[in-house]
Amino acid sequence: MAGNSFGNLFRLTTYGESHGLSIGGIIDGCPAGLKIDLAFIQHELNRRRPGQSTITSQRQEEDLVEFQSGMFEGVTTGTSIAFRIKNKDHHSEDYSQLEDAFRPSHADFTYQEKFGIRDHRGGGRSSARETASRVVAGAIAKLILKQRNIEIHAFVKQVGTLKLEKNFDSLDLSTTDSNMVRCPDPVLAEKMILHIEEVKKQGDTIGGIIQCVIQNAPIGLGEPVFDKLHAVLGHAMLSINAVKGFEIGSGFDSVNFKGSQLNDIFASSKNNQKPGTTTNNSGGIQGGISNGMPIYFNVAFKPVATIMRDQNTITKEGNETVLKAQGRHDPCVLPRAVPIVESMAALVMVDFLLLANCNRM
Repeated sequence: MAGNSFGNLFRLTTYGESHGLSIGGIIDGCPAGLKIDLAFIQHELNRRRPGQSTITSQRQEEDLVEFQSGMFEGVTTGTSIAFRIKNKDHHSEDYSQLEDAFRPSHADFTYQEKFGIRDHRGGGRSSARETASRVVAGAIAKLILKQRNIEIHAFVKQVGTLKLEKNFDSLDLSTTDSNMVRCPDPVLAEKMILHIEEVKKQGDTIGGIIQCVIQNAPIGLGEPVFDKLHAVLGHAMLSINAVKGFEIGSGFDSVNFKGSQLNDIFASSKNNQKPGTTTNNSGGIQGGISNGMPIYFNVAFKPVATIMRDQNTITKEGNETVLKAQGRHDPCVLPRAVPIVESMAALVMVDFLLLANCNRM
């Protein structure tokens, strides 16, 4: 099975299944001498873990990370960093009915067709539980970015039709985690929570949009042709479970404007500062390269495919059957996906930072 690694110079390879003994990974390319803040890494994992509120899956996993190599006396050595997270609260019996039946809009059918075998317990390798390993690597990447004063903030912008209309620069993004839905607008957050709870009562699920903002990124990150910065960010985001859309800057809304309305005009530089632009419709990236303005993008998540309702489906033999899901699942993936989006963005930014040092003397 290919496709278990992400990144070039800063590279993460993950392993494990939802109901296996553990999940984990290996990080290659982390510079030596980085002081590891274990409390911060665990905090990031706690933001993603299940069971943290009434609007997330009630699976109870501590998600305690164990580092097994690559560090000495709390500092990275420059060698491979290996880590694991043990699975403890897995109810495999909840998935016994899925041994022969395919869940609609899941990876069950495609895995069976591609490999001729699949782990039906919680989706196996296709489970979003795999993303915990990304958060560990993303937390280490954030520690590197912190040294360069680069900050990454993601937040829930939309749940269903409930949409945050304010621009990110008018929000206090430090308040994102002050509510269980992770929306920095407390009034709208309460409406979102009530909406998710109502959808959950109906045995259904709902999707939405997460916006991510990268601040203080230096000019010059990204490669001009196939590895444009926004292209790799798109790759990173679209690799996350349930993601169906990615747009940067003005995105799809760009088609509603003329060039004279959308172009970002340069502002005169003062006090030997780098020039900026009066608007930021480009989303901080031009020609695939960061231009020094804040980088921002939207990530669209579909409703979780597992719903607590009867659904028509087929068995492995192609016979029609009716399936009603069991187990513990998220009615809305967005609150737990916020740290995942941040982590994948951090992996991309660190990779390009390391690559930038190879481009110029």
